[in-house]
Amino acid sequence: MIKVGIYGASGYMGGEALRILLEHPEVEIAWLTSRGDKPVEYLNKNLYGAELKFIKPEEVTPCDVVFAALPSGQIMKKAREILATGTKVIDLGADFRLTDLKQWERVYEKAHADWQIAEEAVYGIPELHREEIKKARIIANPGCYSSAAILGMAPLVKNGLIDTEKIIVDGLSGTAGAGAETDRAIHHPEIGNNIVPYNVVGHRHTYEMEQELSILCSTKTLVHFTTAYVPITRGILDICHCFSKTKMNRDELIDLYKGFYQNEAFIKIIDLPKDAGSSWQYIPYPWVAAVSGTNYCHIGLDVDEERGRIVIFSVLDSLGKGGAHVGIQNMNLMFGFEETRGLKRQGSHPY
Repeated sequence: MIKVGIYGASGYMGGEALRILLEHPEVEIAWLTSRGDKPVEYLNKNLYGAELKFIKPEEVTPCDVVFAALPSGQIMKKAREILATGTKVIDLGADFRLTDLKQWERVYEKAHADWQIAEEAVYGIPELHREEIKKARIIANPGCYSSAAILGMAPLVKNGLIDTEKIIVDGLSGTAGAGAETDRAIHHPEIGNNIVPYNVVGHRHTYEMEQELSILCSTKTLVHFTTAYVPITRGILDICHCFSKTKMNRDELIDLYKGFYQNEAFIKIIDLPKDAGSSWQYIPYPWVAAVSGTNYCHIGLDVDEERGRIVIFSVLDSLGKGGAHVGIQNMNLMFGFEETRGLKRQGSHPY
């Protein structure tokens, strides 16, 4: 058993981490923090009867690992002190995601409090950084859009099959990605029956995508990324457009993707055939609802052979494989547990 603490357990991300960790057979919850004075059941009604209590951040005690679900700029001020007690850190936020200090400070519009710790952090996509994660003291959990796009594009970039300066990603997000604080754009009367574009250029997750994809191909990668909120609660759909250097068909690409992810428990390549007799093709592509509440990423694709364009559809739960669940996958690796421990649940249908 390991003792786990959660900073910011009153929000959506921290609350989801708590929900999954309560089911984990190797975990004992040591403490939960909240900035407010509401009880756990008030903010996480799904945990009614769990007999949990929040404490203030100044009351925390050393444990084996902490999850940080805090606003940008907070955990970086605490991380060095936490690590000094022998406690590992999994940051579910953005304080350690980028490897370039000037870029981080420009993108997040603040001075970084401890760049030396940021340089030690490992970017937490297990499918790409598994061995580094096993040895790490601090994990920078990826952004939700970033995870979907990086996982969706990695096989093509790694194999040099596309123009890496012309990657276009359209990201559609459920409103849980905006957090628990109320904002007009995610207020139900506004977002219901609506689609709301936001941060359509310069979105923070753009820089994670470019950073990680550039590592795979050892050359500059440019991602043209635009986002919108859609009227669902959980989930990300990244629609990735790219342009092939050579002629490839859908079957060839599916084989490539299945080979690339053949040993990955949480990546599913949708290989269902098209219905030759149907004019409305949707069966071959992934659905967001299928991965809700899980640590799975489903990837589907198609090829416009006439124009040399490849379209990748990558879906995941913004609080799951795009957030708290992959944080727990990283924890399993850090402590030598079975990687899938506590994470094998399938999605619900219908959701």
